[in-house]
Amino acid sequence: MSPTIALESPLGTDLALLMRRHTLEMHADTPPESVHMMDAGQLASPGIWFFVMREEGEPIGMGAFKRIDAGHAEIKSMHILSEVRGRGLSRRMLEHLVDAARAEGFARLSLETGVQPTFVAARALYANAGFTECPPFEGYADDPNSVFMTRSLV
Repeated sequence: MSPTIALESPLGTDLALLMRRHTLEMHADTPPESVHMMDAGQLASPGIWFFVMREEGEPIGMGAFKRIDAGHAEIKSMHILSEVRGRGLSRRMLEHLVDAARAEGFARLSLETGVQPTFVAARALYANAGFTECPPFEGYADDPNSVFMTRSLV
């Protein structure tokens, strides 16, 4: 059975492991002032689309995007559990986010990720999906621990 991806509430009771693992990875080797992740409560805000990837009913991944303005959104909190990695699930979640943002009418999708070695695979995934480095955008400042990327959806 192929994993499914659906719009859900980030406050779902069965998402605790996913949220905890995401938080631990984001804080593993990034200085606290450079961690820009959103917790479940923040992800439940208006203007945020939150998706859960499930396999046989169990949550194995998540991804979200946040409206910046009418034409621009930002990817937030993308994570796949480590025990199911290596199957192309991150690429599948990213493709879903890109398609969903386009369907919502956004013309540009941007993101912030880390420079640390733990983010090498993520940066390669984004680059392979057409994201290119850009200056800081909405609400961000230059940060030696951050890489900013963007791509057109039109």
